[in-house]
Amino acid sequence: MSKVSVLVVDDATFIRDLVKKGLRDHFPGVQIEEAVNGRKAQQLLGRQAVDLILCDWEMPEMSGLELLTWCREQDDLKTTPFIMVTSRGDKENVVQAIQAGVSDYIGKPFSNEQLVTKVKKALSRAGKLQALTANAAPKMLSGGGFANDSLAALTGGKAEVVKPSAPTPAAPAPAAAFAKPAPAAASKAPAGRGQGQLRLPSGSMACVIKALSLKEALLVVRRADVLPQVLESAVLDLEQGEAAETARLNGYLHAVAAFEPKPDSEWLQLTFRFVDRDPQKLDYLSRLIARGTAQKHFSPGA
Repeated sequence: MSKVSVLVVDDATFIRDLVKKGLRDHFPGVQIEEAVNGRKAQQLLGRQAVDLILCDWEMPEMSGLELLTWCREQDDLKTTPFIMVTSRGDKENVVQAIQAGVSDYIGKPFSNEQLVTKVKKALSRAGKLQALTANAAPKMLSGGGFANDSLAALTGGKAEVVKPSAPTPAAPAPAAAFAKPAPAAASKAPAGRGQGQLRLPSGSMACVIKALSLKEALLVVRRADVLPQVLESAVLDLEQGEAAETARLNGYLHAVAAFEPKPDSEWLQLTFRFVDRDPQKLDYLSRLIARGTAQKHFSPGA
């Protein structure tokens, strides 16, 4: 019986590694191919057949939408399951992908569970799921969320996952130390260069952009019940300028710290590392930085 093959297409190594790790953990017999953009994927598909394509939208040289359109024009790829994995969740983008013949859609950031569910659904429709799971041992899905999936991908699965235990009356002190600050003690929102929206697997939160470079963004967010996790995949939506340009920047949380020097700090400071290599996004960031507004409303010592 031939192996089931999956092609992973994304210009970000971090995202490709997450997808590959998720596939291998749940489908041990899967054969994985990868490409850094649509053009490389096109060349690979010209040499060999695959059973499923997981593809990013925004990539240099050839986008995911262009690759999808090309695939549907090829006799041997017309019916190959094609899942778009992207931060473009706007209605018009989804409609555009559907019209081009996409099989399914996964929005970034995504959890391992969401990825596996979509892959199972696509392979089941193509009649390939049984062949893939025939020799695979049952595996419980990660209950630690996407942050633990990300950590495992970067450490080869060797990192110990520490899950929060149920609260017990015997340990009131630690619980209080990490409790969400009371609304009455709310402090003034930190000043920054602009506003953005940070999308995490657990939900979205508004953020203040304190500093920006081509490599990373320094963000400040209000503390919530669920704390952002280091190495957690995320998408930063930026809307700046008179034309209200919006960029969806993929990345991960490189560092999480209290913004205020106290354990019950209402604000958190996040270092968001970019993983995109799309020239258009890099150009957008360059223009944003060149406007000289990075320090305009910066609070010294923040």
